[in-house]
Amino acid sequence: MSQRILVVDDEPSIRKIVRHALTDVGFEVLTADDGDSALKLVETEKVDLVVLDLMLPGIDGLEVCKRIRAERATPIIILSARGEELDRILGLELGADDYVPKPFSPRELVARVKANLRRADLDNERGATLRFGEIELDPVAHTVTKAGAPVRLTKSEFEILHKLAGSPRRVFTREELMNHLWDGSFFGDLRSVDVHVRHLRQKIEDDPSEPVLIRTVRGVGYALGSEDAPG
Repeated sequence: MSQRILVVDDEPSIRKIVRHALTDVGFEVLTADDGDSALKLVETEKVDLVVLDLMLPGIDGLEVCKRIRAERATPIIILSARGEELDRILGLELGADDYVPKPFSPRELVARVKANLRRADLDNERGATLRFGEIELDPVAHTVTKAGAPVRLTKSEFEILHKLAGSPRRVFTREELMNHLWDGSFFGDLRSVDVHVRHLRQKIEDDPSEPVLIRTVRGVGYALGSEDAPG
């Protein structure tokens, strides 16, 4: 069965462009023109990924993103003409996995959709539970716990944490982390990784303002644990 993409946009021309781009490469596409319809489809249909506009009639895209993420880990790509940094950051912090501004390249959008879906497919194929401090990460079940309590992460947050935990104390650049997220097909604003890390710290650090698990290496990127932490 083809993977199914939900495209949510109130502009018929945008829905048509995205539908054609995705069906041309073999995806099945559902569409919605408002937030209420989108949420109903997510509840009643099998949806593998959501392409979501922000400016929607009724429930806006940010609220749709928030509600989807509260219930499931379905990848979400925001597609919107609202290119202000605040909207982009809000979308990422509410759980979106990527942000593609209008006007957009259909080819780029398809590449990002494929990268997200590859990451989702890999979730069931990777190694043993990783432990660091009170944190346990299970790559197969795609779960994270802190002191035994579940921690809900977006796919991007999980992928960043998994990458860092796989090589403790190694410093990863922003480019390396984003290329890991997008399977080498990332092209966009590297500041997105800072948003994901900030949100991740809010969920796993005892004091996000003084992080001890995820270390910032100024001018380079991020590492898990301190430089002199035991192996």
